[in-house]
Amino acid sequence: MVVINLGVSLNIIYEYESINNKLISYIKSTPTIQKYFKSEFNTIKATQYCGIINDGNEDYFILPKISNNQDINNDKQNLDIFTYMLLFANDIKINNEDLASTSNLKSNNILEVFIQIFVKNLIKELQKGLYKNYINKEENSRVLKGKYLINENIKYNFNNTKIYCSYDEFSSDNELNQFFLYAIKTLLNFTSNKKLLKKCELIFDEVEYKRFDINNININFTRLNNRFKNSYEIALLLLKKLIPTFSKDKKSFAFLFDMNVLFENFIGNIYKQNNHKIIIQKGNKQFDSLYLRPDIINEFEIIDCKYKSIRKDELSSRDDRYQMYVYANNYKNIESTMLLYPKHFDEIKKDITLGVNNKKVFLKIRTIDLNCNNICYNNYIELIKNRIKSL
Repeated sequence: MVVINLGVSLNIIYEYESINNKLISYIKSTPTIQKYFKSEFNTIKATQYCGIINDGNEDYFILPKISNNQDINNDKQNLDIFTYMLLFANDIKINNEDLASTSNLKSNNILEVFIQIFVKNLIKELQKGLYKNYINKEENSRVLKGKYLINENIKYNFNNTKIYCSYDEFSSDNELNQFFLYAIKTLLNFTSNKKLLKKCELIFDEVEYKRFDINNININFTRLNNRFKNSYEIALLLLKKLIPTFSKDKKSFAFLFDMNVLFENFIGNIYKQNNHKIIIQKGNKQFDSLYLRPDIINEFEIIDCKYKSIRKDELSSRDDRYQMYVYANNYKNIESTMLLYPKHFDEIKKDITLGVNNKKVFLKIRTIDLNCNNICYNNYIELIKNRIKSL
């Protein structure tokens, strides 16, 4: 671990490195985060999970090794690129100005940055008006509203002067706003910059507070509420990835991402923007007893993203090559395959053939350089798009 000064002192740990500070005791005493680390030869090592851990007093960054520059800016560079990848991989629409308007990346943890992106995005839409829709209500009323409910009146109003009726009310107390209120109240526990969240909370003062099962939520978006979809996606990302690790009176947390999944989603979204014919298969496809899910299907080519280190004098793993052979011999009209790795060491551009005769498969092995120097978000995405095109 290195401690650097980027406006504040940051505790930086890199993926797969041994941990040699007081974070060790926190990991050992916190079962909810132990699965994100590996015990090996009396040491604890980071794995492929990157992000931030807060023990109630300090933030610990676990970063991917994207930039290997041996200078003081290396850590900031890795932190910025990691943040850019998270934004783009999760379809969060943001531009340079919006990102710059959040608290400076140099002095804030990743969770704080994402919370500020969420709340500023939400406020921008709320200033255009709170989303309202018609909600069906049933109640006992002294006057008739909407539809008279005969059976309910017999049941509830046999000796009562009230009228049991059903009517539609144009209301802000709908599922989308209830979700936003739930997200706001949850995130207030994990940020020191509460001002904008509190402002949003007041706007939703007529909305009923409800808890949500984040893994089983499906809000329908129409042309009337579609402007809130980006805020919804950011909130969902925050709530799904946030791991509360409350300890005594301290409100600690972890906010971690699997680099295997992040790399796959990031590259997949880059390919989709370069070519709208790209297919990103969401689930397994069955071929008799086989269940296959390639990362990217690009017309006549299948591409699989592997977040692994590979050198020029090495061949990709046997399992990776076999996987591509199986893909090509089951999907129709596939003329070639590609294994795509991040460039950790060498630039690799290698072509090999797998199998023989009519089962022969053409395999390209490539690395993509994810590194850049002092570049803004939009320019970074354009740079990676161009590097993908050149593969």
